[in-house]
Amino acid sequence: MTIEIKPFFHLKSNTFCYVVFDKSSNKGAVIDSCLDFDVDTGKTNSEHVDLVISYIKENNISIEWILETHVHADHLSAAPYIRDNLGGQIGIGSRVKEIQHTFGEIYNAEKGFKRDGSQFDKLFNDGESFYIGEVLSSYISTPGHTPACGCYKIEDNIFVGDTLFMPDFGTARCDFPGGDARTMYKSIRRILEHQSQTVLWMCHDYLPNGRSEYQYRTTVGAQRENNPHVNDNISEDAFVQLREKKDSLLGFPKLLIPSIQVNMRAGDLPPKEENGTSYIKIPINKI
Repeated sequence: MTIEIKPFFHLKSNTFCYVVFDKSSNKGAVIDSCLDFDVDTGKTNSEHVDLVISYIKENNISIEWILETHVHADHLSAAPYIRDNLGGQIGIGSRVKEIQHTFGEIYNAEKGFKRDGSQFDKLFNDGESFYIGEVLSSYISTPGHTPACGCYKIEDNIFVGDTLFMPDFGTARCDFPGGDARTMYKSIRRILEHQSQTVLWMCHDYLPNGRSEYQYRTTVGAQRENNPHVNDNISEDAFVQLREKKDSLLGFPKLLIPSIQVNMRAGDLPPKEENGTSYIKIPINKI
């Protein structure tokens, strides 16, 4: 490989953030960064992302991209914080505009809230290529968990976001506004069409089935053989039935309310009001 991949685990949200860089040019990307948020006090802190930034500085990596696989519902993005400290462009799939329309209505966003994705520096279309240093990379649209979900293919690696979990767990939920299990199945099959040795990097791990160590990488072959939701013996209809039944039993993530309001703004907090304070809204009986 001409790239180096360094994972960072955010325990509070069970999220893996990745620093990926081209070893020949030392230019790199951060994928799915996390900003800490205490929902009880409404306070943010940068403890976790500062570890990521320290690694980047210690290795003299020049950050070109700060990439989001989707508008996360379980943690706040640290993308603006990284850009302020290291530079780089914040990128996400172009269908984020659909998320902004949906949740702009749900949260009755402020007058002037743009729903065209312009809060992000780059909106990727399905199949679009880009470079990390001298490494050709591409964006794969994988809607289902949300309409704007996508994966980043970098050499023989795919950073899958919330489409897939480790083969002993399964797949992500599809019951958020705009989510769809049938669409998710089709998206996952696109990923699993790659060669069996292609490495898949997870966004989350929750220690299923009593497993004692967190895991973050697997292969297309392992998923096709062992994933209980989407192995090669499971049909689209069977997946939809299974996924919708499981989703009906799930509670919502603890940070759903603040995360979406922040992440649909590319990680920026809602604009400050007349008193100089930013506020998170809680819609009553809406979600």
